Amino acid sequence: MLRIRRFEERCVELYSAAKIRGFVHLYIGEEAVAVGVNEVLTPEDAVVSTYREHGHALARGLTAEAVMAEMYGKTTGCSGGRGGSMHLFDASRRFYGGSAIVAGGLPLVAGLALGGRMRGLPRVTCCFFGDGAFAEGEFHETANLAALWNLPLLLVCENNLYAMGTALAREHAQTDLAMRAASYGMPAWAVDGMDVEAVEQAARRAVEGIRAGTGPHFLELRTYRFRAHSMYDPDRYRKKAEIEPWKSRDPIDRLMHLARDNGELDDAELTRIEHRITDGIDRAVEAAEQAPEEPVEDLLRHVTSTSAEGVDRP
Repeated sequence: MLRIRRFEERCVELYSAAKIRGFVHLYIGEEAVAVGVNEVLTPEDAVVSTYREHGHALARGLTAEAVMAEMYGKTTGCSGGRGGSMHLFDASRRFYGGSAIVAGGLPLVAGLALGGRMRGLPRVTCCFFGDGAFAEGEFHETANLAALWNLPLLLVCENNLYAMGTALAREHAQTDLAMRAASYGMPAWAVDGMDVEAVEQAARRAVEGIRAGTGPHFLELRTYRFRAHSMYDPDRYRKKAEIEPWKSRDPIDRLMHLARDNGELDDAELTRIEHRITDGIDRAVEAAEQAPEEPVEDLLRHVTSTSAEGVDRP
């Protein structure tokens, strides 16, 4: 969680210095969700994310070097420099990317889960999405088919109370999303998304149920983003008085205090962890700075086919 936090804090600095361009959506405050869920997934499981996916990618095992280079738009990035912040991808980690479209990943996970089941593979497909996606038709279509076909699918709703700048209560007549998801006939429950242990326990329970053949499960992780929707967002739709109580429940501080109380972490060890993380991010930034950009002559690569096979020519 600390690695995700420090990585994104560095991204803020780099964006402000115009080193990183385009849209950037920060995960600061929500780290417990990505870490807690990924802790119970295996390398054979599949993950599909959103445009707020830096934390998911790092928790899944993508290297800071590959993610930072992608942020820079360099060829050494995990998507070859063509995806940027919103389209991280690594097939070797079965991390099938972020999507700039709200709810865009949901139909994909239904297909991935169905494909794995048809091949007889003991895989779980996990999809992260926000509370805004719950209002989209893609969620309801996917939930219906997943339950109807008993798909091995974990639906993880990161409910941070805002769909961009729209508060949950202004968008949904019924704000208990877990209860609504349960109407599709799947196990569903709400979890404190600021508590990484609670997230891990809930995700483990859900994944064990999915592997046992009980079909899709839904988790509503009640969390909060400390920063604005994106780096472009002036964040005028909420007041500081709302944000500060959530910051007092910071998932990283919460875990640190617990580890200290249990005698598992002292200041010296925390300092070593901080240094290790900072050094790693420094190396990632240096590598991204030195990495090559894609040559102009390669701009059509992966855009048009170089093969005449199957192409009708005049």
